[in-house]
Order: sequence, then structure tokens, then C-alpha cells
Amino acid sequence: MKRLLCALLAGSACVAAWGQGLSADANFLTRGEIRSGGLSAVEGGPDFAAFILERTLIGVGYGQDALSVRVTAQHSGVWGSSETDAFTLNEAWVRLSSKKGFFAQLGRQNISYDDQRIFGTDDWAMTARSHDALKLGYEGHGHRVHLVGGYNQNIANNQGGSFFSGGIQPYKSLAALWYHYDIPHTGLGVSLLAMDAGMQSGEKGVDEATRHQQIVGTYLSWKPAKWNLEAAYYRQMGMDESGLPIEAWMTSGKVEFSPSASVSIYGGYDFLSGDKYFATPPKGQLGIVRHDVLRGFSSLYGSHHKFYGAMDFFYVTTYVNGFTPGLQNSFLGARWRPVESLALDASFHYLATATKLENTGQTLGYEAEFSAFWQVLKDVRLGLGYSFMKGSQTMVKLKRTDDRRQLQWAWLMLNATPSFLNGKH
Repeated sequence: MKRLLCALLAGSACVAAWGQGLSADANFLTRGEIRSGGLSAVEGGPDFAAFILERTLIGVGYGQDALSVRVTAQHSGVWGSSETDAFTLNEAWVRLSSKKGFFAQLGRQNISYDDQRIFGTDDWAMTARSHDALKLGYEGHGHRVHLVGGYNQNIANNQGGSFFSGGIQPYKSLAALWYHYDIPHTGLGVSLLAMDAGMQSGEKGVDEATRHQQIVGTYLSWKPAKWNLEAAYYRQMGMDESGLPIEAWMTSGKVEFSPSASVSIYGGYDFLSGDKYFATPPKGQLGIVRHDVLRGFSSLYGSHHKFYGAMDFFYVTTYVNGFTPGLQNSFLGARWRPVESLALDASFHYLATATKLENTGQTLGYEAEFSAFWQVLKDVRLGLGYSFMKGSQTMVKLKRTDDRRQLQWAWLMLNATPSFLNGKH
């Protein structure tokens, strides 16, 4: 039976390689969501939504000696909708490795570093994030060094020019250097990251300039005994697509204490810089402010859902005039695993702008969250969650939200990750 499935997935070559590093797996993710409040009502309609999302990943890989390859097909969409259905290739890469720790990985691949704040797979999203890139690196003796490069184009044509728009990632070019070192016998890990993204704006034949922005920073993690401490600092520089200079930064810290194997208590703070002179005009009036420098930090290709509150209110929707007043996120929470197969999590967030506003206060509101995950079977996990946010009058002004200022969001998710084949690499 296994040989038959192998042949159906990859043909006769699969059968020849049976037991020599062939693997096949899948990820079936289905999530229903209900949201109420938080957005402006359109044409007097109710501020309410309910829908079911799905994502399917089917992957085939092979690894033997110095060669590894993987291909993953992806489908994502909303139940009942043909407009959002999408078949894409999430992964398609080949990796060459040496016994001394050097490697080269080429093709469409996931890029994820540290806590995934700058580079992450964003697995919560229904279209898992990937990059067309070349990754060169070394891993050994506690050291890991990765050099990543990418160059995107719309069409392989001598007549097509060099202007790029759309694509799986918005940048024209990407260069990144990541270094990580685990200091022996200390539980301390240190990472350094430097990246450059070349972005294009305007129209083909009108404004084809590539403007570069950079992020440099560090991530630290320390795990002494029952503690887990994390800290990060990143600075953003260069120019945005329109040519405005960028001077932004962010910092974060998190402390987690686990008195036992089943209980953890955690807390932390995130600060993302924001634009100065952020106007909050009365509803129905324009609040145009001329900025000569962008100070709102953007974490670009990170897993945004992991941070700043589970409702994603500060990345999915925009502010009234396109700029950002930044964000402060103070949070406290606890995890409890009453039995091995069940994990519970509850947290509380205080949210505020990073910059002082002209016509209102900085407090955005308070968010309470609860989630539970049950490992039904070895490869099947069921999750559910509920979040409630009480927004402030500042939230109403910045987001043009419902004046009730109450936001509710609930979800129920099934995540199945079966492995069909598992050859030894």
C-alpha cells in the first residue's frame, strides 16, 4: 500500500528511492471566525462578519547525503467563495549541504528567524509566507550564519523592463544577514540581523526607481532554570516607496516563569515608534499632516499574529490618514496544561499609542484573550479562542470605529498534520 501511494505521489522514481529519504506530508487547516465591532459600518450596515477559512498544504520531500529537495502545493480560500480561492506553490527548493556545515538552498522557501518578529512563516494566516531566494550559510559548533538574497521580476522578457509590482512578496530585491550563537553551558542565545529591502512604487515607465530600506537589530534569549527571558531591539532606516526617509525603531521584552511543567506565568512590553504630529480631527473633517520623515515602525515579513494582541487590530486595518502613531503593548498572561493533551492560555493587554496625539489621549483600550488547544489525536489538534476589547475614545477617532467601542472575536479551528511517508534522511 505504501509503495502504491509513493508511486501515485511521485512516480517510479519514488519507488526506487523508497526507504532512502523520501517523505510526504500534509496540513489541513480549517478555521471558523465570528467578529463583531471594531470597524466602520458601511452604508449603515451592521459591523459583523462570520466566515470559514481553509488552507491545505501538500508537501513531498527527499533528502539523501548532501542533497535535499522539497515541493509544497498550497490551496487557500473562504468556504463558498470562488473569488478568494487560490492555488499556489508555497515551497519549491533544493538544498546542497557539506559535512563541514556549509549549505546552499535555492528556490521558494520559508524564512523564519528567532521569535519571527521580522522574518516569520505567519502560520496563522491562510496563505503561509514564503520567499523566492538563495540562502547560503554555515551551521556548526553553536554558530549559525545565513546570507539571504532575492530579486523579483514580473516577466522574464528582454522587452519587459525592470519594474516590479505584486508577487508573493512586495520587494524588488532582498538582502539579509542573520547570525546566531548559543553560548555553551549558559542557556543564552544571541542573534544579530541586518537586512535591506528594495521597494518600487509609481507606474511602469513613469516611476521605476528602487528605494531601499534597512532593518538592523538583535534578539536575545536566556533560559536559566525555570525562567525564559527574551529581549529585542530593531532600528529601521532608509526610504519608503515614495521616497520619504525612515527613522523608526522598536524594542520588546518578555519574561516567563514556569513553577512546574504544567503552569507558566508570563508578561512583557512592546514599543513600536510612531509618526509625530499625528492629527485626530473630528469625524467628517480631514486631518492632513505633512510628514517629512516616517517614524512608524513596520516589522515587514514577520508573523504579526504572535504579537500586539490576537485580534490583529493594528496590522489588518489602517489609521485615518495613512500614517501610524505607533504602539505600546503591555501584557500579562498564564498558561496551564491540566493534562498532557490540553493547553489553556489567558492574557490581558493594555494598548496605547507610542506618540502623543494632538486632540486626544494615548490609550487605545484593553484586550482580554482566552485560547484552548486539545490534541485530539497524534496528528490532529482542535483549537478555540475568544477575545474582547474595550476601545477608548482615541480608538474611535483613529480607526473610525463603532462608537460602542466593544470588539468581540471568536474562532474555532481544526489543524491536521498527517505524514504519509517518512523515509530516513
